Formats: sequence, structure tokens, C-alpha cells
Amino acid sequence: MNIVHLSKKVSKLLIFIVVIILVSSISAVLEQDSDIIILGKWSEGKIDRVIQSKPQTRPAQIDYISGQFLGTPYQPNTLTGDINTPEVFTVNLKGVDCFTYIDYVEAMRLSSVVEEFEFNLKDLRYKDGNVSFQNRNHFFTDWPTTNKKTIYDVTYEIGGENAVPVKKSLNLKDDGTTFLPGVPVVPRTFYYIPSSDVNEEIVEKLQTGDYVGMYAEIDGLDVTHTGIIIKNDNGVLLRHASSKKSNMRVVDEDFTEYIKNVPGILVYRPK
Repeated sequence: MNIVHLSKKVSKLLIFIVVIILVSSISAVLEQDSDIIILGKWSEGKIDRVIQSKPQTRPAQIDYISGQFLGTPYQPNTLTGDINTPEVFTVNLKGVDCFTYIDYVEAMRLSSVVEEFEFNLKDLRYKDGNVSFQNRNHFFTDWPTTNKKTIYDVTYEIGGENAVPVKKSLNLKDDGTTFLPGVPVVPRTFYYIPSSDVNEEIVEKLQTGDYVGMYAEIDGLDVTHTGIIIKNDNGVLLRHASSKKSNMRVVDEDFTEYIKNVPGILVYRPK
């Protein structure tokens, strides 16, 4: 084999290796940028059937849709992204935490066909629907702030003189550090109703489908947990993704019993 022929073979081999490296790099970028969709026991067909068959009224819709998740395992940290990691849009119906649960329920409620579900979820979860860690709604009080057309705060309306105004710097710990590095500190004033003041009159004003947050006394946080009010023959229930060891799934629990162990509640109502 002469040197010229060998040189040509080496050149072709080098070109082939470079192409492989480029293709691998492009594939890695595409994989990084692509959505993460984990449906678990769901399917696109089931999502569409649930959306298409939901009742006409808002309370009945949320009761019906949220009920489809009963028994779904509790799973924290399903969303990607932090100060060092680019956010990837994620749908994980195999396991939910308290906030992703209400995200999925409300996005399905707003949708008329399955194709709208992801769009509505992005719009609910992120400011202006722009997927990034900084744009994500990290706090419960972000919901009515960034989704004024679909969610509104009825805490004062329901609590009346029992509703307590509080001013907080969300994300700012009392030692000056932040809970979520990379996310700005947000000054915000909002109302909560102390649990000790949640009487029969206030419970009567709650509606099936109201989203409730459990008020946090900790500086820098608005709530520690979220759930959905359900009123039926079993009473007034909190339907939520429970992280309690005896549950670790989406469950129904007696609402008034549950809030005895939390400082208070915030109440948001879909429009």
C-alpha cells in the first residue's frame, strides 16, 4: 500500500470520526432541549377522554379531573432546573407533588382538547409561558399574580375581618441567603386566614375546586403545602398529594381536621 493511498484512507477515517462527533453533539443538544413527558398510567388518549368528558361547571370539573389522580404516588423534585441547570419542560403524571398536582388539574380544566394541555400547563407554570427556572412559579402566591385571567385570590373575600394581611420577602431567609439561588427575592403582601378562625361560616363559603395553600410562618415562604377543596357526601375534604409517610400519594382527608395542624390558609379560585 503506497503512502498516498494510506493518507487518503486516514483522511476519510478522520472525516468519519468528526461527523460522528458532530452528530453526537447535536443529538445531545436536542435531547437536552426536548420536553420530558412521563405519562405513567395515563396516555394521550386518556388525557383527551378526561378533558372531553369533564362536566360543565367549574367545581364539578375540578372534582372530576382531580379525582382521576387519586392514588397517584407522591414524588417530589420532578421538575428540572436550578441556577446551574437549564429548565426543561416536564410533564410527569407518574408521580406528583402538591404543586405539580394542582398544575396538571388546572391545565386539564382549561383545555378543550389534549393538544391544548401542554400549552396551558406552560402558561400556568411559567411567567408568560416562557420555560426557564427563573420564570417558573415557585411560590403559591405567584399563581394569581401571573395567571390573573384564570386564577384569583378570594382569601379576603372568604375570611373577611378574620383575614390577616402579611408582608413578606419571598425567597429570602432570615440569615440573608435565599431558598432558591438564582431566583429573585419578591416583596409581596397577601392575606391568610388563621386556622383558629376558620369557622362554619368560612367553611360554608369555600367551594369545591378552590385551591388552598397552607400558610407558612417561616420568613421567605408563603405556603408549605397546597391542595383542593372537595365538598361531597363525605363532608369537606382536602384532596392533595400527601407526603406523609402513611400516605405518600394523592388522597382525600378531612379538611377541618387537617388545618388544625397548620397556621392558616390562603384560598384561590379559578375563573
